[in-house]
Order: sequence, then structure tokens, then C-alpha cells
Amino acid sequence: MNTNIEFLEREYNPRTQIANVAEFFERWKSQGRETRASLRSRLDLAYGPSSAETLDYFPAAAGNSPVLMFIHGGYWRAFDKTDFSWVAPAYVAAGISVAVLNYGLAPATPIREIVQQIRRACAWTFNNAESLGVDRQRIFCAGHSAGGHLTAMMLATEWPALSSELPPRLLAGAFSVSGLFDLVPLTHAEFLRRDLGLDDEGARALSPAALELRDGAPLLRAVGALESGEFHRQSHLIARHWPSACIAALIDVPGRDHLSVCDAFATPGTVLFDAVCGAIQRLNA
Repeated sequence: MNTNIEFLEREYNPRTQIANVAEFFERWKSQGRETRASLRSRLDLAYGPSSAETLDYFPAAAGNSPVLMFIHGGYWRAFDKTDFSWVAPAYVAAGISVAVLNYGLAPATPIREIVQQIRRACAWTFNNAESLGVDRQRIFCAGHSAGGHLTAMMLATEWPALSSELPPRLLAGAFSVSGLFDLVPLTHAEFLRRDLGLDDEGARALSPAALELRDGAPLLRAVGALESGEFHRQSHLIARHWPSACIAALIDVPGRDHLSVCDAFATPGTVLFDAVCGAIQRLNA
């Protein structure tokens, strides 16, 4: 493992590779406001006991639809669900309900607790499927960057251990965009390590690439073609560790970097959006 500070900064910090980072964040926030103003929604639904454990729900027109739960990135320490409401419209138009999740942010909320929060969100969605108007057999989870890590951690979850009412396989499918599956390198990254508060042992305990596959749902992986070698390596690593889940080839999204690949996730006509919708339709059959 390369622990060189300059290497880790270059490979894992998007600010070193993308000139207009702030423009992405400002646009996402603005598009989020526009979405909440125009799209039918149920906002700030509590899925757990803390004030951070809420989600915004955007229902599809038809009842008993599949639902796509989206987990934002930001290295577990940044952003809010309202910055990502714009993910919903294209999927809702395709007949897929969307739930955009909030969670506590590091360092105030340790990553181990963030994982537990997302588990509670998945369990809450399963238990409240009828009131949401979705099919509990068609719950999908997706995330970008740190959200991709949290998505994979759901596949490492033994659901009946959380509640005897939960099935061993709660998810119908999972989608990770620029996911992080081995957290050990990040414990040596100067721009991250203090906020993450993990040593190597703690990082391995939270690395999907070091954990057993429990849920068994298929995991579709994508990464921007313009992203660093480390983000590509991370997605190849989880495929070697969980070959039964990662049957589909890695989607290398043309012309996309670490931030614009998140745009592609919610943009009809891109290879990524079409692959996600196609996978949900196939798994619905």
C-alpha cells in the first residue's frame, strides 16, 4: 500500500484534480431546491432516533413501485440530503420512487455509527413499504463515493441480527458509483485522517473488501473514466472479494470525473443511468 502523502492527496482528493469543484456544489444545491419545489415529495421523514436520521421521499406515480435509496458522498463529513434532491426526477419519471438519505457527519458521528444509521434507514424502508406505496421486495440502494462505501456495507449486513422481522436479503440490488471499499489508505491521507478518526484496524473493520458478503444482492459498480487509478482499483478490489455479487463488469463512464460521474447517475441517456434503470427492470422481472 502506498502511504505517500502526495500520492494519497492526488489519488483521493478531488480538489486536486477538478478545477471547478465549488461550481458542482453550488449547482447541486440549487437543483436540489428546484426539485423540492416542483416534485411531489414527503420531506424529513424520520427513520431513526437522532435528528440526523431523516430522508426525503419522492414517490413514483404508480403504486407498488420499486424504490431507490440514494446515499450521498462527501467523505462521510460533508453535504446534506437536500444537496442531492436532483437525483430523484429522472428515476421518478421512469417509475422508480426515490428516497434521499441524511446521516450524521464525521467527526461528530463516527463512521461505524453512520453505517448503523444507514442500516436503520434500510430497515425502516422495508418496514414502511406499504405506507410509502413501494414494493418491499424491490428495495434498491445506491451511493456515490463515501455513499458507495455505505451501500456496500449494507451488503455486509446480517439483517436478521438487527431484527428477527428482517429477511437475510433485504435489498433487491445495489449500485456503487466511485465507491470506497478499502478504507485503510484513507487513514494515511492527511486531508482526511483526523476527521475519520480510524487506525488501520478500525478501517479494516469498516472495509467491505475485508468483510463477508451477507445480503447477497447484486452490486453494480461504476467509476468515471477520468477518475484516479485508486478509485478504479477500489472498484476492482471489491469485485475480486465479492465475485458472486459483482457479476456485471465495471462501468467506466466516458468523459466523467469524480463529481461529474454523480451527475451521470441521474441523467437519462448516459451509460450509467441507463444501466441502473436496466438493472432495476431486470431485477423486477
